[in-house]
Amino acid sequence: MKPIKLISGVLTVGFWTLMSRVLGVVREMMILAFVGPGPLMDAFVAAFRLPNMFRRFFAEGAFNAAFVPIFSKKYEGEEDPLVFARDALNGLAFVLLILSALALIFMPALVYATAGGFAGDVRFDLTVGYGRVVFPYILLISLAALFSGALNATGHFAAAAAAPVLLNVFVIAFMVIGTTLGGEAIFWLIWAVPFAGIGQLAVVWVAAERAGIRLRPARPRLTPDMRHLVITAIPAALAGGVMQINLLVGQFVASGYEKAVGWLYAADRLYQLPLGVVGIAVTVVLLPDLSRKLKAQDHNGGRAALSRSGELALALTIPASVALVVIPLPLVSVLFQRGATGADDTAAIALAVAIYGLGLPSFVLQKVFQPLYFAREDTRSPFRYAFASMLVNAALAIGLAPFIGWIAPAIATTVAGWSMALQLFLGSRKMGEVASFDARFYTRFWRICVASALMGLALWAGHLLLAPLLAQPWVRGLALVLLIGIGILAYGIAGQLLGAFRLSEIRSLLRRRGKKDTAET
Repeated sequence: MKPIKLISGVLTVGFWTLMSRVLGVVREMMILAFVGPGPLMDAFVAAFRLPNMFRRFFAEGAFNAAFVPIFSKKYEGEEDPLVFARDALNGLAFVLLILSALALIFMPALVYATAGGFAGDVRFDLTVGYGRVVFPYILLISLAALFSGALNATGHFAAAAAAPVLLNVFVIAFMVIGTTLGGEAIFWLIWAVPFAGIGQLAVVWVAAERAGIRLRPARPRLTPDMRHLVITAIPAALAGGVMQINLLVGQFVASGYEKAVGWLYAADRLYQLPLGVVGIAVTVVLLPDLSRKLKAQDHNGGRAALSRSGELALALTIPASVALVVIPLPLVSVLFQRGATGADDTAAIALAVAIYGLGLPSFVLQKVFQPLYFAREDTRSPFRYAFASMLVNAALAIGLAPFIGWIAPAIATTVAGWSMALQLFLGSRKMGEVASFDARFYTRFWRICVASALMGLALWAGHLLLAPLLAQPWVRGLALVLLIGIGILAYGIAGQLLGAFRLSEIRSLLRRRGKKDTAET
C-alpha cells in the first residue's frame, strides 16, 4: 500500500495548483483585455458561476468531504474500495445528468435567482445564452473530481493536481485562436469551458486506469455504502451550498451596480492565486492522510500532520496577505490594465483585492481545520458553522450596500471568512489534543507574523522607490517583478533570522523529494 508523503504531496499539489493559478491570472488578463468590464464580462461571470456553484455541491465540496474519507478507510483496510468507487461514479453521473437537463430548461429562472440586477437589460439574455453553453461543465468536472479523489486517497497526486490547469490552457488557446481567426472573443471564451471539462475528465480517467483504479459506467445501485455516502454528503453539500450562497448574495448585490460583477470577479481571481496554491494543496493531501491515520489509531502522526500543514500554510499565506494589502494597485495595474480595462477599473479592482487580502488567512485556515471534521465523517458541524457565516455575510452585504455601494460584498466575504475560521477552530477543541497544534506551531506562528510585517514595510518602501517605473508602460512589468523580489528577499531574511522557518529544513525536504523522484523513475 502506497503511503502518503504529506509534505511531498503538498509540494506536488502546490506546484500544479501554482501553475493553474498563474495561468489563471494570464487567462484573466486576456479576458479583461479582450472583453473588459461591462455587460459581456458581467454576463460571462454570472453564467460561469452557475456550474461552479453546483460544482461545490457535487465535486470538490460535498463529494470529496464524504467520498475521500470512506474510500481512504476502505483502501487502508483493504475492503474492496473499487466497488465503492464504481457505485459512487454511477450514482453521481445519474444525478448530474438530471440536474444538467433541468438547468438547461430552466436557465432563465436560474439567472434571475442569482443575478436579479440583470433583469430588464441586455445582460440577462446574454447570461441565459452563455449559461446553456457552459453548464454541462458541471457533469464533466464532477466526474473528474471523483477520479481525482480516488487518486489522492491512494497517494497519486500529480495527475489530479495537473488536470485543473487544462481549463486555463483551453481558455487561453481558444482566445488566441479566436483573435487570430477573427470574431468576438466572448464566443471563443464560452465554448472553451465545456471542451476544457472533457480534457480534464480524460486526464484523470487515464491516470486512474494506470494507477489500477479501473471504473466503468453502469446502472446506479443504492447499496448500504451508497446510503452511508449520501447521509454523509448531504450536510457537506448543504455546507458547500451555504458558501455558494455567500458568493451569490455578493453577486446579486453587485449586479445592481455597473461593472461591479466584473470588478469583484477580477479581484477574486487575484487573491485566489495564493489561496489555491496553499489552501487546496494542504486540503487535498491532509484529508486522506488524516483519514488513514485515524483508521490506524495513529494520533501522534495525525497531530503532527495537522501542525506541519498549518505551519506551512500560514508561512506562505500571511506574507501573501500582507502583499495584497500593501501593494494592490501595482499588482492590478501591471496585470490587468490594458485593452478594454482602464485606470478607473484598476482602482476599483485594487480596492477589492486589498479587502480580500485581509481575509486570505481565514480562508486558508478553513482548509486546514475542515479535514479534522471530514476525516471523522462529521459533515454536520461544518454545515452549522457555514450557515452562521452565511447569515453574517448576507447581513453585511445587503445591509452595507446602501451606504458604501458595490464594495459591500467584498467586506462581507472577508468578515464571514474569519467568522467561519473561528467557529471551526473553537469546534475542534472538543476533539482533544490530537486535533490541536503542537508547541512548535505556536512558536513559529508569531515569528511568521513579525517577518511578514517587516516584509510589508519593505514592500511599502520599495513601492515608493519604484513608483516612477511602475507608471511607465514599457518597464512596469519589470518594476513589479523587482518589487515582488524585494518582498520575497525581505521575508526570507527576516524569517530566517527570527526562526520562522529554517532554510536547512527546506533543503533537506527538497533533497528527500529529489531522491524519491529518482527512485520512482
